[in-house]
Amino acid sequence: GERRRRGGDAARERPRERGTRRDREPREQRRGLGRGRTALVVAAVALAASLALCLAAEWSRWSAAARLVTPHPAPPALPPGSTGALASPRLFWGTYRPNVYFGMKTRSPRALVTGLMWLQQQEGGGGLRHTCEESDGLSRYGWLMHDGENFGVQEIRDGALVLRTEFLKRPGGEHGGDWSWRVTARMENTTTPPSLLSLFFYVATDGQGTLEPQLENGTRLAAVKGTTEELGHFTLSFLRPTVPSSEDPKHASYNWLEAPSPGLHRLTELVRSSLSPRSVFSAPGRPRRRFFAVSPSGGLPGDPPCGRVLLHQVTLEPPAAVEVTFESGSAAPAPVPLAGAAFSAALARHEAAFQQRFEATFGLAGKGFAAPQQRFAQAALSEVLGSIGYFHGHSLVQAAPGERAVPSAEAALFTAVPSRSFFPRGFLWDEGFHQLLVARWDPALSREVVAHWLDLMNAEGWIPREQILGDEARAKVPPEFVLQRSETANPPTLLLALERLLPAAPRPFLQRLFPRLRAWYAWLNRTQAGPEPLSFRWRGRDAEHEQFLNPKTLASGLDDYPRASHPSPQERHLDLRCWMALGARVLAAMAERLGEPAEPFRAAAQALSDNELLDRLHWAPELGAFADYGNHSAAVALRWQHPAPAAPGQPPAAPQLVREVREAPRLRFVDALGYVSLFPVLLQLLRPDSPRLPAVLAAMRSERQLWSPFGLRSLARDSAFYLRRNTQHDPPYWRGSVWLNINYLALRALHGYAGTEGPQRERAAELYRELRHNLITNVYRQHAESGFLWEHYSDSSGRGQGCRPFAGWTALVVLAMAEDY
Repeated sequence: GERRRRGGDAARERPRERGTRRDREPREQRRGLGRGRTALVVAAVALAASLALCLAAEWSRWSAAARLVTPHPAPPALPPGSTGALASPRLFWGTYRPNVYFGMKTRSPRALVTGLMWLQQQEGGGGLRHTCEESDGLSRYGWLMHDGENFGVQEIRDGALVLRTEFLKRPGGEHGGDWSWRVTARMENTTTPPSLLSLFFYVATDGQGTLEPQLENGTRLAAVKGTTEELGHFTLSFLRPTVPSSEDPKHASYNWLEAPSPGLHRLTELVRSSLSPRSVFSAPGRPRRRFFAVSPSGGLPGDPPCGRVLLHQVTLEPPAAVEVTFESGSAAPAPVPLAGAAFSAALARHEAAFQQRFEATFGLAGKGFAAPQQRFAQAALSEVLGSIGYFHGHSLVQAAPGERAVPSAEAALFTAVPSRSFFPRGFLWDEGFHQLLVARWDPALSREVVAHWLDLMNAEGWIPREQILGDEARAKVPPEFVLQRSETANPPTLLLALERLLPAAPRPFLQRLFPRLRAWYAWLNRTQAGPEPLSFRWRGRDAEHEQFLNPKTLASGLDDYPRASHPSPQERHLDLRCWMALGARVLAAMAERLGEPAEPFRAAAQALSDNELLDRLHWAPELGAFADYGNHSAAVALRWQHPAPAAPGQPPAAPQLVREVREAPRLRFVDALGYVSLFPVLLQLLRPDSPRLPAVLAAMRSERQLWSPFGLRSLARDSAFYLRRNTQHDPPYWRGSVWLNINYLALRALHGYAGTEGPQRERAAELYRELRHNLITNVYRQHAESGFLWEHYSDSSGRGQGCRPFAGWTALVVLAMAEDY
């Protein structure tokens, strides 16, 4: 029975067991489905999270890019409409095209543009001159007199040809008044009959307006009648040439061109493409000569036209004078046109007024400077004033390396430029030095320039260091330098000019500037902070260490000046710390003047001027000098590397200079005595009784270190980096040459220490006298010999180096002559 019961139980249980297996399969399937659903949910969540992160990153990038190109929300430093013809008629027209040898335009985004080209007719056509190019090989060109407003006189020497360009403005009406030009041509030091000379006068619209040619005999463009939004109706007249110093007519041949404008940056190309040797010059009693002339119509393939161009070509034998008059339709008709004898008389009055104003401002005759030295100083000032330009367009900016480059907001800039040939655009750190001189001549003009610069600020408080606005400006810049990166700062030298302008500046002007200056200082404080409190570090040093003997620091303005050999977050940059001290000082003074809270700036200025803290962060006892600090190797060199062939049988690649590090870097002070070492003195942060001042003055006067007969060298002669190339293609730049901007700061500082009680007072006075004499003597001599002011000067011969003409900060020699600090 037991077996049966068990058997029965077993029989009853088997089907249940089978039934259990059948039941289990759907349950497992359900569990599998559940797990699948869970995995799908997890995957979906992960995907959503990933998408959210991507979207957040994209939003962050978009937000950063948006802020990058968003103008600062503070009210503009320059009141809207204040640069127009009605609000500022005296400055509406000007020589605001520093990139051309001679031209004028209005201060408006879509300006009417005028200019001059010339061609010395030779076999093959000769060289067409238009934009300022070092490759043209002109022996001299530059403004002899220019008051920044009403008139200018320039001399251009192109081989044996001497051109004198003069302009005058006459106020009246509602559109900036009238103006006239005179271009006088003569040959010098030549016994051969003069070759034919063609002068090309053109007018072009930039996107709007009309131009209507007024022809005589179907061949001579006698005038252009036109209209634009900013100018209303106007007439531009091309007068017949005359014999200089008389009004006797001069024989000439005439040609003209009407064409769509391919853009201002392609006008030279347009004219060159239109030239052909089809015309004949036949002066009475002279042999017939064929010359290159423009066709009546022309054009260039490419982008859609940007407006119209009308050009008047006059071909003649020098000597000759040609005049052009511009008459505004809104100005009352003048009883006498501004031409001929009326032009000469008005020009003589302006020249006399300029000379009187120059002496009243700078007092060089009273200081014993001879007439040739006074004329030199007048030309230096005039070249700065005559190189002020008006630019309009977009910068190309980038939030961070690898991010997409985007155009900035449309902007306008009224600024001086360092060099008409090589740097005909705005540079932030140069401009502060330019304005030290301009502010002394015309404070109101300087205030406008400073306000324009501060209105370029974005929502973060950043101002791009280089302003490449418009096609004409961009045409002069290699593509790799067009992009401006938002981490890159520049020395706030505008504060030097503002410190000078501050005492007499109108209160409304300061009120408009203050929020932007405060934002700029805060941006510098936030983005360029160093590893320790009250230390600072320039961002954006070159990252490819192996390419450079010492990675450049473009942000500092001192480019290849030696810093720590291996850029790192541990760096402390002495010059930036001193600039921040200046910023705090100027902002404190401005806040006090305006009744704004000044204590934060006063506290920052006091802390950054604290000599004990300066010692702790930047005095290098082992070097006996102030210095940068960072991850540095003192044993680096460039050596030739011979790459292996790309494939068997292939020729090897060209050898390259690469950096070799012979000693591992470590945190230390950087042994590079030079301009950076002087900054505590240059910006007068060092107390007159500082125990460090004697060592700094000794280094300045040491011929083994910074002293040369031509000014202070940028880097000590006994430095391992002195006159050393930075790459295979980069010659030394801030590694020994004499630069006028830093030497001017040195003169200013020595003059200050010489006028203040302290143990180094007499030593500072002695250095001041010697340095001032050396600088003025050499810059004057080089100008007399070469015809130019230069970017920098050799410390061994005094010769001009770099680009020319470089009025820019080299024109600070005028303030040194005047002892105006």
